[in-house]
Amino acid sequence: MKFNKLSQLFLVSIIGLSVATLLTSCAYVTIDYVFVANSAGSGSGSSGQIQTFDADSQTGALRSGAATVSSGGNGPVSMTITADYSHLYVVNKASNNVVHFNIAGNGVLTQKDVVTTSATPVSVAVNTAGTYLYVVSGPNPSVLTAYSLSGGAIGSVAAQVKLTLPSYSGDTIVPTGVTVLANNGAVFVSAYDRSAYNPGGSTTSTANPGWVFGYAVGSGGSLALSTNSPYKAGIKPTAIASDPTDRFVYVTDFASNELIGYTIQSGSTLDFLINGPFRTGNEPNSITIDPRGKYIYLSNGLDSSVSAYVIDLATGTPSAAVNVTGSQTNSTDTTPVSVIVDPALGRFVYTANNLGNSVSGFRLDPTTGALQPTQSAPYPTGAEPAALAAVPHGNHSIQTTSP
Repeated sequence: MKFNKLSQLFLVSIIGLSVATLLTSCAYVTIDYVFVANSAGSGSGSSGQIQTFDADSQTGALRSGAATVSSGGNGPVSMTITADYSHLYVVNKASNNVVHFNIAGNGVLTQKDVVTTSATPVSVAVNTAGTYLYVVSGPNPSVLTAYSLSGGAIGSVAAQVKLTLPSYSGDTIVPTGVTVLANNGAVFVSAYDRSAYNPGGSTTSTANPGWVFGYAVGSGGSLALSTNSPYKAGIKPTAIASDPTDRFVYVTDFASNELIGYTIQSGSTLDFLINGPFRTGNEPNSITIDPRGKYIYLSNGLDSSVSAYVIDLATGTPSAAVNVTGSQTNSTDTTPVSVIVDPALGRFVYTANNLGNSVSGFRLDPTTGALQPTQSAPYPTGAEPAALAAVPHGNHSIQTTSP
């Protein structure tokens, strides 16, 4: 049977439409913009930069997005984003400054204002109200500074407190991380006492090495030391995070390969989880909690892996039951130092791999918390990526948990 020309034309049209539909269904749809802070080249004097990647909604794969911009200094080590996803702040450790960027709807970053810190800044956090930016700096001196924010712009210092141990005021305190509760009512800083923990050097103090400093936020952004603060935190705490329901705080202990958990009492007072601490991989250095408050993810620098935990919502106890055992580990590229969960779907986990010069990606099972590598990971970055941040794109739903 032969087709006439009209039949042939109709058949070609149908095939073309089918192919177009298939291509459309497979099109790359950006669900998040992922920002990576790294260096433009090797060497301590190399300028910092922030790269932007587009995350695919179906696979979590990353591809290059908006143009790379300068971080506004050297040695970027920490980033944070406001709750409305309109502003990004990056800490440039080698330049002693914090730089503010506006985030456009297409992921483009535009530098706005800069503040210079009195000591070396190491970590930054912003409250959900968008009214205060918290920067922890040190040592010599080690301080927590609260800057006022107005429309994202960094203003004057609202409060500043020195990190000291009451009975060992002369010890050198090294801050490592900062987190602020979702209710804006308290700030916590992880730190260790170098006078008590000094591998390869002399120990000059009998104080506990690791600490968490807690502060209640008062009128005008004032900071008041919490009852019984600071709290013991293992040997060398390296990162700190609070859950979205304001009930738990977790700290990674780099030296002991442990995760330490606390319950939050009376707003800003901490007490140990009774069945902790909890085992991690080797040299955990970064921590994140998914937007729903169900899972914890840690990056393990020495193992080049990610540890995953389920949070018991009644007690805060993290269970490592979701970790993959045997040869199917949650492997990353070399030396992950930062880990995040995407804010749009809460379905993808990413790590910045400092010595791998890359980002690794994982698909998060929302039912179990287990991880599987994303398509084509790892994704190349600039030199020595040190920090990650992400914002949702478009009108996609954002995963949250109400306290």
